Amino acid sequence: MATKRSVSTLKEADLKGKRVFVRVDLNVPLDDNSKITDDTRIRAAIPTIKYLSGYGAKVILCSHLGRPKGVTPKYSLKPLVPRLSELLGAEVKMANDSVGEEVEKLVAELPEGGVLLLENVRFYKEEEKNDPEFAKKLAALADVYVNDAFGTAHRAHASTEGVAKYLKPSVAGFLMQKELDYLVGAVANPKKPFAAIVGGSKVSTKIGVIESLLAKVDYLLLGGGMIFTFYKAQGLPVGSSLVEEDKLELANLLMEKAKAKGVSLMLPTDVVIANKFAADADSKVVPASAIPDGWMGLDIGPDSINTFSEALDKTQTIIWNGPMGVFEFEKFAAGTEAIARQLAELSGKGVTTIIGGGDSVAAVEKVGLADKMSHISTGGGASLELLEGKPLPGVLALDDA
Repeated sequence: MATKRSVSTLKEADLKGKRVFVRVDLNVPLDDNSKITDDTRIRAAIPTIKYLSGYGAKVILCSHLGRPKGVTPKYSLKPLVPRLSELLGAEVKMANDSVGEEVEKLVAELPEGGVLLLENVRFYKEEEKNDPEFAKKLAALADVYVNDAFGTAHRAHASTEGVAKYLKPSVAGFLMQKELDYLVGAVANPKKPFAAIVGGSKVSTKIGVIESLLAKVDYLLLGGGMIFTFYKAQGLPVGSSLVEEDKLELANLLMEKAKAKGVSLMLPTDVVIANKFAADADSKVVPASAIPDGWMGLDIGPDSINTFSEALDKTQTIIWNGPMGVFEFEKFAAGTEAIARQLAELSGKGVTTIIGGGDSVAAVEKVGLADKMSHISTGGGASLELLEGKPLPGVLALDDA
């Protein structure tokens, strides 16, 4: 993907008094009382908003929340306004809609440096259909487009891709820029040796990532539920562990590919097994080749942690996507937490550590080490698609640098 123009190229002459439409990703988790349980995504959006309003732009924020079917009060963005205002240190105005006369009036009343949050853009089915007429209505509110919503960059929606056709300049926000610098940069031009740690429960969701990374890494460490498909493919007993029967051939193919490319593909040598899938299950450590009937593997074992650690110690760049075990259960969190701690330690020694979105982010936050990593990706699907080497529509739509 070509390098895209960044918001940092826009200065006072480009921004003062201008209406700037900013697609942000404020899709944060809310509890039953509409309280925010994790404000990471709101905090991540702040630098771009502050930059624009600091140069006297009139900032119009657009986001989705959840997957509403039509107007759904529980998916309103209203509960986000107090936290957003607090983090910005300025009052954020809230619109009851994302297009239409009332919104146009609020935009017209915005002072220089003022910030307006539009209501959930997915209340319109036209958003996800990338309807050109709807995109035009959104674009009509503004003069400039900034996309800072990396989490939805893999979707060609009206607010992520469609509006860019009608507004110039169309640029990447700071968060988008950082994501692209790390995720594209690391994959295209990593400091070697380069390792990828891929976990998660299913091989099927990570095939693209594994195949893409096999062409670039020196080490590929596998963990999580997907390892049992690889064991079974090698003819090992897996007890009642999770296996994707239709992916056995593929697992063998991936192992052969790694060998042909000279990639050291490492599977755990021992596993922590349980007699049932539960936090209070009986557990024991066994060699990976000796899982008894009726038992299931739920984490990587202590030997594997040591072997993985030794391999990671030799690297200069590490990408981690997907946990090593069922880290939501304390008993089966040791593997994931050990990897998180080691990556934090290596970051301190100058290794580039990239947490590639999804559950690994939650794991790193659980151990309280998020701020120690070089980069924590805010995307789930977008991070995966970028690591798979796919172009992202929300990025392609922006002006080239």
